[in-house]
Amino acid sequence: MTTVQTNAAAPNTTAGASAHALGMGAALVVTMLCLSWGFNQVAVKLALPELPPMLQATIRSIGGALVVALAARLRGVPLFVRDGTLRVGLLIGVMFGFEFVMIYRGLMWTTASRAVVFLYAAPFFVVVGARWLLKERLTNGQWGGLALSFLGVVLAIGVPQPDVDANVVLGDLMLLVAGVGWAGATLAVKATRLARIAAERTLAYQLVVSVPILGLASWATGESVTAMPGPLALGSLAYQALWVVGITYLIWFQMVKTYSASRLSAFTFMTPLFGVIAGHVVLGEPMTLVFAAAVALVLAGLVLVNRPG
Repeated sequence: MTTVQTNAAAPNTTAGASAHALGMGAALVVTMLCLSWGFNQVAVKLALPELPPMLQATIRSIGGALVVALAARLRGVPLFVRDGTLRVGLLIGVMFGFEFVMIYRGLMWTTASRAVVFLYAAPFFVVVGARWLLKERLTNGQWGGLALSFLGVVLAIGVPQPDVDANVVLGDLMLLVAGVGWAGATLAVKATRLARIAAERTLAYQLVVSVPILGLASWATGESVTAMPGPLALGSLAYQALWVVGITYLIWFQMVKTYSASRLSAFTFMTPLFGVIAGHVVLGEPMTLVFAAAVALVLAGLVLVNRPG
């Protein structure tokens, strides 16, 4: 999953680099990442009829870990080093696994377009957590942004909409819990030694530890595959594992080390828009004016929160 950071929380070891503005090339790369993440929930939904959710998530982590291991080997980054990061690495791995239990189970109940909005409320929780854990101060405008985001989430969950019942709301809430887990892992990375190690190692901790968690969840829920999945399901799974987890997450972590983290995070506000559009175009999911207004409120709030003070 991507990690949203602010300038105030950027590690000292990258302080000089983090001031760099994004050129046109870098801006296009980040836009590509957001587009990829926006379509990720759609990919999960496309594979669900043939591949149950927890099994998808397990294979996704295994595939992503293999790509990360290959990238580390090519770049000469050792994955096994005694540097005091094992405990916190295991912690964020557990959080990562729990997060994706919530995401993949939640997607069985809610739509992909709704899911991406609730999941990408994570920066809201990052800011709240950073206020208390990292002693970051917010301006009045940033607090107003938090209020707008909260209002948008309440509107999306609470206002009656076509085809939204208790099961859909349960799925929405599971994605929101996943967003909290993502935020928690982000704060753990910001506040610990993980901020100073290679991106491959930070991501490897999360992927490797999540495999047994997701595998156990798959077994506990009685998931099984009765026939060989078709090309669409396998293609969707490859997209999630190899591209989204194995490549785009690594690109993101590396860019955070090079460019202004706050400017990078501002681009991630495009992800819910891409997700809603993808759910509507690819899956034919409804897009009401009420939900569009909720998306606009969440995005506007996140933009205000991440503006410099």
